[in-house]
Amino acid sequence: MTSGTSPLEFNAAKYSQGELCIEQMPLSKIADSVGTPAYVYSKSYLTEQYQLLTNALAQTPHRIHYSVKANSNLAILALFKSLGAGFDIVSAGELSRVLAVGGDPESVIFSGVGKSTEEINFALKAGIGCFNVESRSELLRIMAQAELLGRIANVAIRVNPNVDAKTHPYIATGLKENKFGVTKDEALALYLLAAEHPAINLTGIDCHIGSQINEAEPLLQALTSVLELRDALERHGIELEHIDIGGGFGVRYQDESPLDIEAWGASVGQILGGRDLQLRIEPGRFLTANAGVLLTRVEYLKASDEPENKNFAVVDAAMNDLLRPSLYQAWHEVLPVRQSSDAQTLEWDIVGPICESGDFLAKQRSLALAEEDLVAVLSIGAYGAVLASNYNTRGRAPEVLVDGSEFKVVRRRETIQDQLRLELEQADH
Repeated sequence: MTSGTSPLEFNAAKYSQGELCIEQMPLSKIADSVGTPAYVYSKSYLTEQYQLLTNALAQTPHRIHYSVKANSNLAILALFKSLGAGFDIVSAGELSRVLAVGGDPESVIFSGVGKSTEEINFALKAGIGCFNVESRSELLRIMAQAELLGRIANVAIRVNPNVDAKTHPYIATGLKENKFGVTKDEALALYLLAAEHPAINLTGIDCHIGSQINEAEPLLQALTSVLELRDALERHGIELEHIDIGGGFGVRYQDESPLDIEAWGASVGQILGGRDLQLRIEPGRFLTANAGVLLTRVEYLKASDEPENKNFAVVDAAMNDLLRPSLYQAWHEVLPVRQSSDAQTLEWDIVGPICESGDFLAKQRSLALAEEDLVAVLSIGAYGAVLASNYNTRGRAPEVLVDGSEFKVVRRRETIQDQLRLELEQADH
């Protein structure tokens, strides 16, 4: 953490009278009620982040499409729907979640490189707002299925502008070596092809260069590049209604310099000024990451008498609950739920009970810990619960939404019966 910077400055979690809380709800009370591990989210933080984006683009005609893959809990989808958001999906399952909360299909953008025929048909029948097309083969398939079903498919082509997002290679998507989108030359050819097909309605143009972008320059460079293609399309008589620049707005986990959303919004407004074009964005992490914590309890402490050896705090959460540290070596701040402790402060690796050396949540953290202590892993509102698994036949943790001094379980803890049911049903036959 940089000098003078506390993780609590940019997280939903705050200490009150020595106890870590989400809004006005002490985390210890949630642990007493639902057990650990558990994901806990702040309704007010989610709302405030959404409003930040809305305010930044107040002078620009726009639509926010929440990226469902960041956190697909139905309660969170319902909240963003109530705030006016549309949705960005990457699977039929995510579309089903949007429909389950009463989301308008016309507010849905369907992204992703591998849309199956079944998924395309489902989306066409539902009447989604737009397919973000990522290849010639996908466009041909959508053409064929739309014609077969007697539907009109709204389409935008995803352009890969070959812009370096300056982020982790696993979440960079805008370089020519990435699997996403097509080149500008390919995109022009696809637009000309699609314009001749009666079942295709060309509504927009799309790009997304990556995630966890903390500088405005790559985002603005990508926007300018895509606008050049849009202008070329106009010269061919193809007029578009919207430009979709994706999401990827960076947030703080440790000591990153966050993207200045207000400055970015002002620059976008200047670039788009005077154009009859709606801006669409697809934020996910920006809205949810710092809204949540993973609440977990210390099971065992393995302290070493040798200073060169590691000390391990074994907690009841594991890599199946939070994969990002193992997958990306991602940093998540870890804080005790209660600040007062008589324990000695040592440097701990926070590890889980899964039988993998890669099962860790944090490494080399100076904490005063005792067995049975509650700790909170911060910034898990994005790519936390959605990446959870049943590895080691562990049940997935519950999800809790806090609203002021009250909380609600918005996904119950998964039981062993839940896991076995699909296999037992087959065994019965």
